Amino acid sequence: MVFASFSFIFLFLPCVLVLYYAWSGRAWRNIVLLLVSLFFYAWGEPVYAFLMIASILFNWALALQVHRCAKGSPGKKAWLVVAIVLNLLFISVFKYTDFIITNLNAILGLELALVNIRLPIGISFYTFMAISYMVDTYGGRIAPQRNPLYFGTYLTMFPHLIAGPIVRYEIIQREIVFRKENLADFASGVRRFSVGLGKKVLIANTMAAVTEKLFTIDPQNLGAIPAWFAVLAYTLQIYFDFSGYSDMAIGLARMFGFHFNENFNYPYTARSISDFWRRWHMSLSTFFRDYVYIPLGGNRVGGLRWVINLMIVWGLTGLWHGASWNFVLWGLYFGVLLGCEKLIWGRWLESAPAVFQHLYSIPLFTLGWVIFRVDEPGSMLQWFAALFGAYGAGHVIMLDILNVLHYWPWFIVAAIGSTPWMRNLAQRWDRSWYLGLTGDSMLLLIFVWSTVSLLMGSFNPFIYFRF
Repeated sequence: MVFASFSFIFLFLPCVLVLYYAWSGRAWRNIVLLLVSLFFYAWGEPVYAFLMIASILFNWALALQVHRCAKGSPGKKAWLVVAIVLNLLFISVFKYTDFIITNLNAILGLELALVNIRLPIGISFYTFMAISYMVDTYGGRIAPQRNPLYFGTYLTMFPHLIAGPIVRYEIIQREIVFRKENLADFASGVRRFSVGLGKKVLIANTMAAVTEKLFTIDPQNLGAIPAWFAVLAYTLQIYFDFSGYSDMAIGLARMFGFHFNENFNYPYTARSISDFWRRWHMSLSTFFRDYVYIPLGGNRVGGLRWVINLMIVWGLTGLWHGASWNFVLWGLYFGVLLGCEKLIWGRWLESAPAVFQHLYSIPLFTLGWVIFRVDEPGSMLQWFAALFGAYGAGHVIMLDILNVLHYWPWFIVAAIGSTPWMRNLAQRWDRSWYLGLTGDSMLLLIFVWSTVSLLMGSFNPFIYFRF
């Protein structure tokens, strides 16, 4: 079940809200959230709900064991290693087994059969949450949750389960026990959910229709203009799809009294690649910074070791996104750019005019999405060749024949929506009750328009199924 669906919006969510608010007392409401979250997860893959339960139990028990050991003792670190290995094994078996087999066959000339294990949805998100919980327990930043049902509520809460954000326990540990639901938070959550739904259904899905048409064509037959049209469509699709789901997750959590961390901060307004990664998928960026980069030495090391550490971090960042070499290459691409900004042209870039900073950043992260989208090396090279005019400029008439040229108003809407302009306008409207009412009316229109689109069976891809 996904958020942008009729069954979730009009069946699952209303029933959950009624069940949740029918009970009083924090313990009962946490149990309701745990049970409905397991049901939500089991909706599409019932067997994997038992794996989720197993993850809850072994992480809960191991965190308590880590906490019991004396600070600095070998046993404390040993239990942490056991927990991390189990979590990584958990994700590796389901996500990377066939990737490993394929590469072994290619390198060693073997003929091992692929196992074709179906990937549990959201496994990368909740496994990283479990790892952060274990490491923070070890470091003394949090006290482990002694109630396994409460810990299960944290790990399985359906708002963040399928597409993040990666919510650290320290962010909501107090709210697990002491949160106070209120009408202001609930209304704010409904607004945020409506914004996210509109981003996903109206903008991301529209861009996806363009993307799917153009990326199925051999780039040698496109030329530069249609190729750039395709890449820009995908650039907008992936942002509005992912940030839309994050908005819906944050809004849903707020309806239940939780305040999740933000996951996007208008990354397409970035003035450097470093700035881009401070704004894009922030919960993942901070995870790798705090749990991989800093333990490897962070900024405390220099020279070749720093470069190697940087490449390790960004190679793993790419691999997290999927079991394919194009994702690893995508991560390393950004690692190289970040290294160059740090060592070569970063200071010069900081002193350049803002317009130049944007003109530098936008093409670089846009080209990065080509690596992310195209998994065949030969096809990837052809796409880059097409973008830089190796097959000619192409013809705008081709876009018209494919019925994608008439989507240009949505490109304008998406471009505006990629900036803080609408957010700043909304903040001004909040100061006036009649302008606030106008804003809420617009959100209602977006919600109705989005749900009608879903009911009509509009194209509704789910990018993050592989995570």
